[in-house]
Amino acid sequence: MNIDFHIKKAKSTKKLTLIFTFFMMFVYVIIILYPLFNMVISSFKSTRDIIRYPFALPESISFKSYYTVWIEKKFYNYFINSVIVTSVSMLFVVLLGSMASFGVSRYQYKGNTFLYMLFLSGIMLPLKAALIPLYMIINKLGLSNSLTCIILINIASGLPSTVFILSGFMRTFPKDLEYAARIDGCSDWRIYWNVVMPVVIPGVAIVTIYNAVPIWNDFFFPLVFIQSDALRTLPVGLNSFIGQYKTDWGLMFTGLSISIIPMLLLYLSMSNQFIRGMTGGAIK
Repeated sequence: MNIDFHIKKAKSTKKLTLIFTFFMMFVYVIIILYPLFNMVISSFKSTRDIIRYPFALPESISFKSYYTVWIEKKFYNYFINSVIVTSVSMLFVVLLGSMASFGVSRYQYKGNTFLYMLFLSGIMLPLKAALIPLYMIINKLGLSNSLTCIILINIASGLPSTVFILSGFMRTFPKDLEYAARIDGCSDWRIYWNVVMPVVIPGVAIVTIYNAVPIWNDFFFPLVFIQSDALRTLPVGLNSFIGQYKTDWGLMFTGLSISIIPMLLLYLSMSNQFIRGMTGGAIK
């Protein structure tokens, strides 16, 4: 069904409806964007000004707080650790998840449904509920206080949702194209990598954004398994600005402003594919 959003061509009743719709959308955008705007302008204020005038613009623009956070507080180290954890985790989540989805969705064999439900059980059973056994396993493997254990935990927590999403996209892939590729001599790996994966890129965008944001913002597992300050990630590093008796809100907002940049760039770079994947999933 095609919806005409041209106000000039619309009738009076529909025109009022469209105006009201656009107004509500504008209000919604303001509600979403203003907290981000206020966070950024607060990064240029002192803690005193933030408390006294929380909604006022800064009197002057100075990047001193950014220098303090990035250099003196060694925020660049936390930033690099978060980039390593998120990028490596997402690399294996997408690679292993897409391969598992291909095997579950494109092949029929005994135990296929059981394997698929086994992956889905990971969505219903969060790893935080098994923290003590997980902590014991990590210690026995000698991986405590390392980025490797955080990466492995992120991979394990991201695979179930990845298989669930990508298998739905791959099931809709036409079998005729797969048969044509086999006739041309393509192996299973070539069919997966060169035929199926380019078609399910919108699904990969959904999986990437869906998993990368929680991994980037994860505070719980790095807090539990990382003891060294040199290996802390951004959320744990931000916690250092909160003291027992005093919180430096100026530095806190500066750190938050820096922290949102990678995820914002990630969404902007994948927004078209993300929207295609969401609308494609809705139609399916």
